[in-house]
Amino acid sequence: MSDNSATQSVDPAERDAYFVGGGIASLAGAAFLVRDAGVPGENIHILEKLDVMGGALDGSGTPEDGYVIRGGRMFNYPTYECTWDLLESVPSLEDPDRSIKAVMDEFNERYESYAETRLMDEEQEILDASSYDFEMEHRLSLLQLALTPERKLGDTTIEEWFSESFFDTTFWYLWATTFAFQPWHSVVEMRRYMHRFMHEFPRLDTLEGVDRTKYNQYDSIVRPLVQWLKERDVEFRGGCEVTALDITSMRGGKTVEAIHYESDETPNTIDVAPSDLVFVTNGSMTDGSSLGSMDEAPTLDTTGASFELWKSIVEDHPEFGNPSAFADHVQETKWESFTVTLDEPDLLEYIIEVTREEPGNGLVTFTDSNWLMSIVVAGQPHFANQPEDVKVFWGYGLFPEAKGNYIEKRMEDCTGEEILEELCYHLGCSDRSSSFIESATCIPCMMPFITSQFMPRTPGDRPDVVPARSNNLAFLGQFAELPNDVVFTVEYSVRSAMVAVYDLLDIERDVPKISAHQYEPEVLMDVAQASFR
Repeated sequence: MSDNSATQSVDPAERDAYFVGGGIASLAGAAFLVRDAGVPGENIHILEKLDVMGGALDGSGTPEDGYVIRGGRMFNYPTYECTWDLLESVPSLEDPDRSIKAVMDEFNERYESYAETRLMDEEQEILDASSYDFEMEHRLSLLQLALTPERKLGDTTIEEWFSESFFDTTFWYLWATTFAFQPWHSVVEMRRYMHRFMHEFPRLDTLEGVDRTKYNQYDSIVRPLVQWLKERDVEFRGGCEVTALDITSMRGGKTVEAIHYESDETPNTIDVAPSDLVFVTNGSMTDGSSLGSMDEAPTLDTTGASFELWKSIVEDHPEFGNPSAFADHVQETKWESFTVTLDEPDLLEYIIEVTREEPGNGLVTFTDSNWLMSIVVAGQPHFANQPEDVKVFWGYGLFPEAKGNYIEKRMEDCTGEEILEELCYHLGCSDRSSSFIESATCIPCMMPFITSQFMPRTPGDRPDVVPARSNNLAFLGQFAELPNDVVFTVEYSVRSAMVAVYDLLDIERDVPKISAHQYEPEVLMDVAQASFR
């Protein structure tokens, strides 16, 4: 808890709140300020570099030019405790009498996830993913990891913890492509995932526990949330890049006094009163993202505005974390996604036939792909403005620096057309690729920092959501520290926002506790049985 009793006593109507970054953490934080703290919407200001809000929860495009989603977020009930708390409070756009959560529940009851073909080999053979291919040493290593206190793991990597053979198991293919883990990532983060999603361990092969939004997360979550906030007069400033904060250190603690930003290449300053609040999203998974096209590959950007701001903050205040631990390893944190828009349904129908997966079922990974390519065909339509005769699916490759099996180029150097040719090879339809590609638009997206939150770290590398002795500053999102919760989830961002608001304003309402399925006897029994399948 912060030691800011002086500012907590200020009337909410007499304070302003500034959010640096317009992602889901800031949007959630603004909602909690209005809903639970009584701060007038007109006193809340969201500053975002881009002209659109939502951060990593994006979705854009048209049927003519092609749609784009950089990534898709999976949800899990009941483990997304804070997210459900938020989404139950905001009406959907389609039916204002029902919440976002109610619409989502109805969709998931109608389209239950159950992957028929989670893994497929180069001969288009559907692999049995129900057996995780464990040897006893793998089971013991997993058990030891689950039982080892986090403080003893330090910056150990996954590949340092497990034997080399572990990475050839079916389990690893499922784990890596479901959660986007790489062998060089932090074993601490893997341990947290094991605990948080222990109840999902037996059904990684079917993804039965996955919940989804009706449309992409921008249409299903961001748009209605932004509208709800605008109706309450929250201010959104797009095209506004925050470059620095003035933070004073005095006996009473640390206080933000000014926010410096650029808008239309013009520098500006916001003076911050001691009773005002500043919430900073310090780092972003989708910083520096670059889009390609059917005839152009995306570029690789090695800098990101949110990380640069964080670095400028810690120059004078090193106790606010170590951004370099996450931001300075682009070759280890990048991967590439692609979104395919189809004017004709032939390719989608072929995918359904060869994978036996109806839209909305699950994730298909091609185990022999040099890029470790996976595709997801969401329930259609996946965009609110998507015509019935247009189809959309999404995919990604975890190894964009590798050359393809069919296209002898690195994925990161490939155009959208070449990525489609590689996909057709793995689907066993290269002879029909020309006709499929003729009616398709594939837009690749390079994301240099997409798994930066998984990089090895030590305590203190991520600042606390509300640092000790902070009077009016909080950190939000994937690079703020929340004990026991897992990054790369919407829940982590929303929970950080709730913790920040409730702490700084001393809200009496409790933050929902993190579910503890890892201690339930029935769950542990199911896990033990699954490990010996």
